[in-house]
Amino acid sequence: MTVSVPDFFSDPTVIADSRSYFDLVRSQAPILREAYQNTLMVTGFDAVVEILNDKAGIFSNACSVVGPIPGLPFTPEGSDIRAQVEAHRSAMPWSEHLVCMDGKRHQELRMLMGSLLTYKRLKQNEEYLYSLADRLIDGFIDKCRCAVVPDYAHATTTYAISDLMGIPEGDRALLLELIGAPPSQVDGDAVHKVGPDPLIFMKPRFDEYLRDRLETPRGDLMSDLVNATLKDGSKPDFDVVSGLARFLFGAGQDTTSRLIAMAILILGEEPELQHRLRDEPGRIPDFIEEVLRYDAPVKVAYRLALADTTVGGTDVPAGTILTVCYNAASNDPAHFENPERFDIDRPNVRDHMGFGRGFHGCLGAPLGRMESRIAIERLLARVTDIRISEDHHGPAGGRLYRFEPTYTFRSLAELHIEFKPI
Repeated sequence: MTVSVPDFFSDPTVIADSRSYFDLVRSQAPILREAYQNTLMVTGFDAVVEILNDKAGIFSNACSVVGPIPGLPFTPEGSDIRAQVEAHRSAMPWSEHLVCMDGKRHQELRMLMGSLLTYKRLKQNEEYLYSLADRLIDGFIDKCRCAVVPDYAHATTTYAISDLMGIPEGDRALLLELIGAPPSQVDGDAVHKVGPDPLIFMKPRFDEYLRDRLETPRGDLMSDLVNATLKDGSKPDFDVVSGLARFLFGAGQDTTSRLIAMAILILGEEPELQHRLRDEPGRIPDFIEEVLRYDAPVKVAYRLALADTTVGGTDVPAGTILTVCYNAASNDPAHFENPERFDIDRPNVRDHMGFGRGFHGCLGAPLGRMESRIAIERLLARVTDIRISEDHHGPAGGRLYRFEPTYTFRSLAELHIEFKPI
């Protein structure tokens, strides 16, 4: 019997409890066409892996940010729409940014960015992250309470990516304001007004940073980026470099902020886990991986079928938009035993989709892991008895957590904790 499924893209109950939605859809089929936006919801682990590891280039990232809304700027025709996509790519949301690129252009620019986000550079940033975490904790520890989202999670990641890139401290708040609402905001203008470069409003400021570094390199990431060359020795156009810098700033602070907030929520609900990680700080990386599996900051991504194909035995016509459900795959009981249980000891904890996979896996994953590890490590080292504030979220067993109204991201709007300083 087919069970009625709510609208993933607009129903507030789905935003509040996406796990139940994914479980419901997966119980009907690992690949299911939903009735509201006519996308294929891909919730099974094996099917998600098949799509993300696409080596034949069948699944395009052209719609990977906003998915089926506002829809394709053309009507797909025939069994292969590659030519149509390229003819209309400039009219598609976010098309000027790396996340929506395909093929050779994506590979070249991704390789360039990967050459800058090196292990050595991240290690050099580690000392700053420790001092940053302690400085932020100093700001609220005497109050024995914290508004986690703005005062710790978001502050950590914003200062971290800004320091890495070399963005002046006085400009950071303004740049975040210019970024605005998430691109998949429900019932808002963020989706419908998106153009090929939604970060265009930051361009004059980043152009200024980059031109300054052309004349006077400073050893920061933007200095290396604006002077970098592609594999063939050529330099990318200045506007392309500007786009890479703007996207890195936006993506570099956002996703990890959500990860840190969710990690602290879980700690607040699991006192015994707090004690264990405080006694065994070497297990904090495993804790972070399990947070990424259990309730990651990016719920879904999107792919566009460029040609008729099949996934998991399901026919996928050219022009189909697939909603690739990361969090559903990471909680698929066919792959993870008792996925509803938070367990840092599960043997396949790193099989999750928290940072995606394949050619479009998250470039900033190593930085995100390091930022979140240090944020949790320092918090546990300096406070004990972390508790969820009942004044803000209600008593245990009756918690109320508010999430940002976006269908792509899993983003706590607020999280209030109380604690005892050590």
